[in-house]
Amino acid sequence: MAITPLEVAARRAGGRRGADILLEILESEGVRYIFGNPGTTELPLIDALQRRPDLKYILALQEASVVAMADGYAQAAGRPGFLNLHTAGGLGHGMGNLLNASVSQTPLVVTAGQQDSRHTISDPLLFGDLVSIATPAVKWAQEVLHADQLPVLVRRAFNDSMAAPSGPVFLSLPMDVMEEASDVDIGFPSVINRDSIAGGLPELARALATITPGRLAIIAGDEVHGANAAAQVAAVAEVLGAPVYGASWPSRIPFATSCPLWAGNMPTRATDIARRLADYDAIFALGGKSLITILYSEGSPVPPGCAVYQVSADARDLGRTFQTPLSLVGNIRASLEALLPLLVQETRPRQAAFTAARDRVVAARAARQEQACELVARHRHDPVVAPCVAAYEAVRAIGPAVAIVDEAIATSSYTRMFLDSDWAAQYSFLRGGALGWGMPAAVGASLGLGREPVVCLVGDGAALYSPQALWTAAHEQLPVTFVVMNNREYNVLKGFMRGQTHYVSAREGNFLAMDLRDPPIDYQAMAMSYGLDSRLVTRADDIAPVIEAAMASGRPNLVEIVISTVV
Repeated sequence: MAITPLEVAARRAGGRRGADILLEILESEGVRYIFGNPGTTELPLIDALQRRPDLKYILALQEASVVAMADGYAQAAGRPGFLNLHTAGGLGHGMGNLLNASVSQTPLVVTAGQQDSRHTISDPLLFGDLVSIATPAVKWAQEVLHADQLPVLVRRAFNDSMAAPSGPVFLSLPMDVMEEASDVDIGFPSVINRDSIAGGLPELARALATITPGRLAIIAGDEVHGANAAAQVAAVAEVLGAPVYGASWPSRIPFATSCPLWAGNMPTRATDIARRLADYDAIFALGGKSLITILYSEGSPVPPGCAVYQVSADARDLGRTFQTPLSLVGNIRASLEALLPLLVQETRPRQAAFTAARDRVVAARAARQEQACELVARHRHDPVVAPCVAAYEAVRAIGPAVAIVDEAIATSSYTRMFLDSDWAAQYSFLRGGALGWGMPAAVGASLGLGREPVVCLVGDGAALYSPQALWTAAHEQLPVTFVVMNNREYNVLKGFMRGQTHYVSAREGNFLAMDLRDPPIDYQAMAMSYGLDSRLVTRADDIAPVIEAAMASGRPNLVEIVISTVV
């Protein structure tokens, strides 16, 4: 391949361009994909990619989708996602999903092209204080000042994005730095073992073993997924005969939903969480921020007299909101592996009682499953498909071995209710709360899983935040099935208002700015305009066959399911 005049100049100056150095570092860090949407400030990087065929650029049509694709990739692949945004405006477009990534603690190395620093004093077009813009949403932000700084700063970004608490970091890349000549040595990736075993495990084992069998609840937070510790959580739960709950507003369900000790996710109101925990003397929380609340309700989610024990790699989360008689800092998987034999020894004198407690947990799960099936049966023949029925049929069609990315808030609680999989990494959800994450995250998840099938469940409102992701799915020919749960309104907002007696809107049934009916949105036409096959489903009996056919095609598809506004 012929070299460019800039490359010739760089070689004469005794080195290679900053953009080439950056890509060398990325290859050495094992990066396969750069997620981006290029503008003028990214042209040096785009040009350098011509000489790096092993690095694939994943084009998204808007920066919010870029960020969410990298987020979905990182969560699925278990390694940092790398993305490149377009200066201040592009970084601004991506901020909502960057905040989502921060809340979900997704490891991302976020970069953005910056104006040539030699004329920023004249306030050129596209210039902005990128570091200040990014800072609220990332662990740290810095601008690269010289090409010689790239090896240290880029490797630092990869390392720090993975360090507890994991999350996005940001680097600003000025155009002149990307074109600057340098002969700097890029070095090599650092090997960092983060499997630290917590101290105080004997004391924790004794404390947990003294709790009355059946009076302890385990909460598997999102950190369990990052630590790949689902099997260790299940082993500890078996010894203690304890139910395993998920977080109230999860990024992942990091536990096998087929496990007989799985008890579902916690509710999202403090009073409801406290009611759920009323039968327990203690909780053992694995990871932080597992009891997130949404609307305010009076009181603490942890009832009086319920002790909180915790293990987390993030020391800041221990004792942050709830007092704790003992919590430990350490990697969850390594710490539970070390804790397990201690627990076996400490619980041996009362093992029959712990076994009996386990049997009660299993029986309670069976009763919940029966109630869920009865709910579906009651609404099976409703004139418009009920959300619970839509979720049941969708989960049935998807099966236990296909990844699910969920941003369909109207059906999400039902979806989680019906999951039954041995795969602890099957399900991911919008934890940050800023809509527009699900569809692009599903695209990234498929790439992170080696282009395996993914099903994205998305609400009709959320689908309108990032429809550009459909184009990328079609362009990359990814086997992603997008299932739009369409109730033609912001149903969750109406539900929140109906739950508060003081809202006039709820009493009068008049909800301002919450209906998507005049005119109705044609999701079939939208899908086809981006190059996807699409189907409209209005009957419950058609849901599973249509989703199964879409998945079997091996191509990106959109399935729209019209659902009712209640149940």
